[in-house]
Amino acid sequence: MKLSEKNWLIEQESFGVSHKHETCFALTNGYIGIRGINEEVFCDEIPGTFIAGVFDKDTAQVTELVNLPNPIGLRIYINREYLNPLKCEVLEFRRVLDLKQGLLFRKLRLKDEKGRITSIEGFRFVSMKNKNLIVQKYNVICENYSAVLNVESFIDAATVNSKDIPNDRVKHYEVEDKKDCKSCIFLGITTKDERYKVGIASSTEVLLNGHKCYFNRFVKDLGSIITENIEVEAKEGKSYEIVKLIVLVSSRENVEDIFKSSQNKLERAKELGVERLLSEHIEEYDKLWDVAKLEVIGDEVADRSLKFNVFHLLSMANPEDERVSLGAKGLHGEGYKGHVFWDTEIFMLPFYIYTNPKAARAMLMYRYNLLDAARENARKNGYKGAQFPWESADTGQEETPKWGYDYLGKPVRIWTGDIEYHISADIAFAVLEYVRATDDIEFLLNYGAEIVIETARFWASICKYNEEKDRYEINDVIGPDEFHEHCNNNAYTNYLAKWNLEKAYEVLKRLKENYPSHFERLVGKINLSEDEPLNWLKVASKIYIPYHPETKLIEQFEGYFNLKDFVIKEYDSNNMPVWPEGVELDKLNDYQLIKQADVVMLLYLLGDQFDEEVMKINYDYYEKRTMHKSSLSPSIYALMGVRVGETKRAYINFMRTALTDLEDNQGNTALGIHAASLGGTWQALIFGFGGLKVEKDDVLSVNPWLPEKWEALKFSIWWKGNLLDFVVTKENIEIRKRVDKSRVKLKIRDKEVVL
Repeated sequence: MKLSEKNWLIEQESFGVSHKHETCFALTNGYIGIRGINEEVFCDEIPGTFIAGVFDKDTAQVTELVNLPNPIGLRIYINREYLNPLKCEVLEFRRVLDLKQGLLFRKLRLKDEKGRITSIEGFRFVSMKNKNLIVQKYNVICENYSAVLNVESFIDAATVNSKDIPNDRVKHYEVEDKKDCKSCIFLGITTKDERYKVGIASSTEVLLNGHKCYFNRFVKDLGSIITENIEVEAKEGKSYEIVKLIVLVSSRENVEDIFKSSQNKLERAKELGVERLLSEHIEEYDKLWDVAKLEVIGDEVADRSLKFNVFHLLSMANPEDERVSLGAKGLHGEGYKGHVFWDTEIFMLPFYIYTNPKAARAMLMYRYNLLDAARENARKNGYKGAQFPWESADTGQEETPKWGYDYLGKPVRIWTGDIEYHISADIAFAVLEYVRATDDIEFLLNYGAEIVIETARFWASICKYNEEKDRYEINDVIGPDEFHEHCNNNAYTNYLAKWNLEKAYEVLKRLKENYPSHFERLVGKINLSEDEPLNWLKVASKIYIPYHPETKLIEQFEGYFNLKDFVIKEYDSNNMPVWPEGVELDKLNDYQLIKQADVVMLLYLLGDQFDEEVMKINYDYYEKRTMHKSSLSPSIYALMGVRVGETKRAYINFMRTALTDLEDNQGNTALGIHAASLGGTWQALIFGFGGLKVEKDDVLSVNPWLPEKWEALKFSIWWKGNLLDFVVTKENIEIRKRVDKSRVKLKIRDKEVVL
């Protein structure tokens, strides 16, 4: 196995436990997620094994993604003495994530207390071809000794959620079955509340020159751990190959017999062999990278960090499963309990819309499949239509915890699940963005239109008419900036509600005029009255937007400008804002400082509704007051910085978002990948520096700007069934069609062309 070129590799600098690398080196395939712990599983590490959609509550505050038994454990014993890397002299160490091939490589040369030198080198991967499969392969050489090697392979069912938080620690499953299957070991569990069943089968072999070479095999049942032990008479200088194949099967797959299914899948993997499994896995990544490929020539740090961000986006999606979506921390850790937020539709989904439309559709179908739950959520809260939960898991019910901690560690009430309403419009926005880019009319007719219309019904019912001021208002909300709670008329929320209402009217009109049978079916299904659509327009026309025409500033919410004002002046070693002197961290509601892009987010999403002067004035005002305490924020300021001509600040914010996890500049990468930042980084590159924007009549506008040291930018996108390759330099824009389905209208630096 050969590693890719240097610009595709992310390396761990030194040996030891690194929670950041556990997240950054996590391997996922949209079904399984395995954190990047060491094979030996050191005591301070945070193992994480997740299956998309397997949630449970039990004694936890809310439903959470279950941390399943860890199946990848491998330890080596020399004459029955554990070769503990933490107690050896590390002569050589290298651990590398190969982004191009989806491999985690490791090399260790260890000198133990008796002077014995052992070399361990190999890799593991979570198969992108066979979604249930994990493969580990390592070569072990006893460099200066001969001995009996015991290769101990184990499945550890002692895992819990929130391992490092004693008061929140929860074990979500019970072990119901452990078996020695003679050629493998099997462990079966059932989650406590939801009764999901998961089976894990593991097979380990030791080979010399391609042939089995061990003289003894035995299995130990150690309570919560089951081990398979292989003993070998190892000779000095010989290379012994350890091959471990693991299969995970869950009841979410609707299999009748999980044990039998896992055995069949494991036997099939053994028949194919590691080389075939590896080549099939790499072929799948090649297909994904063929579309999602991008390159920044002239800026090595930006190029590698972009590949890192896109690798994890590619790895997380499962186009075949319409019952799951992407959590805010991916399948990389327990942060945010594995829940799905607006992060998916607004930050991540555009990447999939333009590089993997099938995956984008599957994520939107997740929302559609939970539309009845959103309707029920609206009814429970006294509204009509569909109110999507701020945090969603497997049932579509609201899963936001009621309590958390502020920046000082004090317990605080969490209000986002009660009043951060904008997610319903965000989902409607994503639906229409997907349809516009893909022309997937079938999706719109059968699923998407219903989402857009039911969310419009929600907004029409939550908007309250202020007779004295002759306007509709949405009061007591939280906008994207979560420093400020219980706000009236948040500009982002109100504007997106207005947009949602108007678009629902347009969608309904389109169906009535062009697809009358679908129109009649939908109207009958949701019992839509004739006067509702006209009422949407009435409400939309009078929704209050706090805009000040004399200054051209959009006030983030009513009364925002009356708050105490601070301007950011200092930045830390990661170039992140430092709290201004005098700010009390438990009184953030009293200041104009904001957590993340809010008004500027609005200017990005609905940019066609604001002129350049309004964009520039508001960008300048809010950029000086944004603390970027959410990883969602820097990418939007990078993108909008390009659009308003603040290119120096745009590049600074771009590198902030590109390095969010690699440099852990939010300080919490250990909890899981910042998935929204991954998607935001891609958007900042394509829609910011790449200059792509969809204009009226679906004209694809291209007006790039490249930072000084960038010699060229290369990327590809799907647009209405056409696969387009872009090569952008400071002097030239080259666009080539690789898949040609239809004519594409383009505006390249104000010159209209047709491909």
